[in-house]
Amino acid sequence: MTADANPTPMPDADLSATIAALQEQERELVFRTFTNDDAWRLGCLLVERARAEGLAVVVDVRRGEQQLFHAALDGTSAHNDSWVQRKARVVARFGVSTYLANLREVARGRTFGQAHELPFLEYAAAGGAFPVRVAGVGVVGSVAVSGLTQHEDHELVVTGVRAFLADA
Repeated sequence: MTADANPTPMPDADLSATIAALQEQERELVFRTFTNDDAWRLGCLLVERARAEGLAVVVDVRRGEQQLFHAALDGTSAHNDSWVQRKARVVARFGVSTYLANLREVARGRTFGQAHELPFLEYAAAGGAFPVRVAGVGVVGSVAVSGLTQHEDHELVVTGVRAFLADA
């Protein structure tokens, strides 16, 4: 995985520190605008990074209910497609990354499923989906990855979003 200036702490690190780091990422990584072209460029950036690292992932970028970018790299399956859809639903419903949604419930001593009683086959709070938040607007979509561990999926998305915003 590509080195990041502010990597997300591993989940076995202090849970409150990890949650604080995730919240900081969401405050920091905000788009000025988010167009269809932005979704395409962000998706392509993530695919390029994944290919360069030999990662078998699915990349999915959405605005609202519309899927604007989807790529399934070699080594993935329809199972990964299902995971990105389920992760995107969590971001759409709760407005936070799936990793943050998951760890908030772990900190409360329960699973995401226990806390929210949402259908498991429709919602997945495993790390790897991140909100597309536009300044002055709020969450307008999501970018999701599936194929690695939840921590690695999250890191790939965050490093990609950070690189995209640095170039914008």
